[in-house]
Amino acid sequence: MLDTVPRGPEPANDAPKEVPLGDDSEMFELAPVSLWLEDFSGVHALFDIWRAQGVTDLRAYFAENPRRVTECAHSIRVIKVNQKTLTQFEAADFEALNGNLASVFRDDMLKTHLEELCQLWAGQSQFTSKTVNYTLGGRRLDVLLKGAVLPGHEDRWDRVLVSVEDITELEGARHRVTLAEQYVRGLFEHSPVSLWVEDFSAVKRLLDEARAAGISDFRVFTDVHPEFVERCMQEIHVLDVNQHTLGMFAAQDKRTLLARLPDVFRDDMRPHFREQLIDLWDGKLFQQREVLNYSLDGNEVHVHLQFSVLPGHERDWDLVLVALTDITARKKAEAYLEFLGKHDVLTKLRNRSFYVDELNRLERKGPWPVTIIMADLNGLKRVNDQLGHAAGDALLRRAGEVLAKAMDSPFHAARIGGDEFAILMPDTDERGGIAMIDAIHQLVELNNQFYPGSPLRFSMGAATCRRGERLEAGVQRADLLMYEEKRTHYANQPGSGKQGD
Repeated sequence: MLDTVPRGPEPANDAPKEVPLGDDSEMFELAPVSLWLEDFSGVHALFDIWRAQGVTDLRAYFAENPRRVTECAHSIRVIKVNQKTLTQFEAADFEALNGNLASVFRDDMLKTHLEELCQLWAGQSQFTSKTVNYTLGGRRLDVLLKGAVLPGHEDRWDRVLVSVEDITELEGARHRVTLAEQYVRGLFEHSPVSLWVEDFSAVKRLLDEARAAGISDFRVFTDVHPEFVERCMQEIHVLDVNQHTLGMFAAQDKRTLLARLPDVFRDDMRPHFREQLIDLWDGKLFQQREVLNYSLDGNEVHVHLQFSVLPGHERDWDLVLVALTDITARKKAEAYLEFLGKHDVLTKLRNRSFYVDELNRLERKGPWPVTIIMADLNGLKRVNDQLGHAAGDALLRRAGEVLAKAMDSPFHAARIGGDEFAILMPDTDERGGIAMIDAIHQLVELNNQFYPGSPLRFSMGAATCRRGERLEAGVQRADLLMYEEKRTHYANQPGSGKQGD
C-alpha cells in the first residue's frame, strides 16, 4: 500500500543514490509539478447506484440537485501528494494540507469538478479542466488539472493520479491581453470619429503589377486608363467599421453599410481616390485629404480623411486604418461665407464686390462685345416711407426673383446699391441687351400678377462695349440712359413733380 504521507528528504551521501527499477515513488516525490494520488472508489460507487436508479444524463441529474456534486467531492480520498504540492499550496506537511482541503477547494471549484465527473461518467479514464484553487495562506491559484485512472484500477477507480499545474501567471497574462483587447475594441467602437479597418493588399498587387509592366508615370497612366482607378476601388476589402460610422452614414447596421459601399463612395470620390493611389504609388503610406462621400439616405458627407498603413503591414498593406471626420457643417459654413462674400443676402443676387471683380475680369479677358444693363427699382423710397422697410425689403426680394429668373450663364445680375442693379452680359451685342430688357419687363408683369400691393417697376439703360473700350465708360452710358428713363417714369406719374427713387 502506498504511504499516505510523503517522505521527507533523506541525508545526502557522497555517491548519488540509485533508484531501483520499478520504484516510481522517488519520481512521484521529486516531480516538478504538483501530483496527487487519490481514491475515487467512492465516486465509482455513487455512479453505480445512480445508474441502477436509471440515471442516464448526469449533467441533468446534477442540475436537479447540485448538492450531489458536493457528495461526489466529499467521497474522494487523498492518499498522498508530493513535495511540490506542499510548496505550491503553502502547506507544512500532508496532514496540514489534507485537514484543510475545504480551504483549497472552494467557491467555483465545484463547477469545474462537475465537468470532471461528467467525463468519467462518459467512460473516459482521463479528465482535464481549468479551475481555481487556494493556498492555505488564502492566495488564489489558477490551475490546469489533469487526472488519469492508473492502469489496473479501472474497475474501482481506487487509484487516480492528478496533476495540478499552477497557471496563475499565464492566466493573468491572458486576462491582461483580454483587457487590452477590450480596451482597444472600446476605443475603436466608441471613437467620436468614423473608423474603417481595410485590406489594401489587392490594391498593392495591382500597383506592383503596373510597376513591373514598366509604368513609370502613374499620373499619366491613370489619365489614359481611368478604369484602373475604378478597379482599384473595387478591390478594397473593408474588414470592420465602428459605431460612429453607422450613424454618420445613416446605416442600420454594419452588414447594410458594407453591402452598399458603392452608394457611399461614388461620383466626386473617384478623383480623390485617384490622388490617393498616386500618393501610394509614391510611397506615402500616411495621407490626409478632404473628400466627399454620401450617406445611405443620399446626403453629401464631407470628410477629412486620414489614411495609414498600420505598422508591421507596410509590405502587403493588408491592414489599413482610415479615419473620417465629418466636416460637412464646416463645409456648409464655408460655402455660406463664400456665398455672402459674393452675394447679396436679401435678393440672393451677386453683390457689389462680385460686380467689381467681374467687371475687371471682363475688361481683361472678354469675350467681346460686352453689354451692360444698369437698372433702378422705381418707388422703393415711397414704399419704405409709407409701408415700412419690411414692405421695401419684400419689393427688393421680388426684384431679385425677376432678375435671377432672367439670367442664363454666363450672364450675371448684381445688386450694387440700395435699389440699384447691374447686369453683365459677355459676348453679347446691342440686340442681346434689348432682348434682355424685354425679357425682364415680361417677367415683371408676371410677378405683379402674383404679388398684390406695390407694383414692381424697373428703369433700365443698356450700353455695349467693343474690344479696346473701357467698360467703366459703358457703365456710365448705361447709367445715363437708365436715369433718363427714370425721369420719364416719374414725369408721367399723375399729380407728381420730380421724385426720388
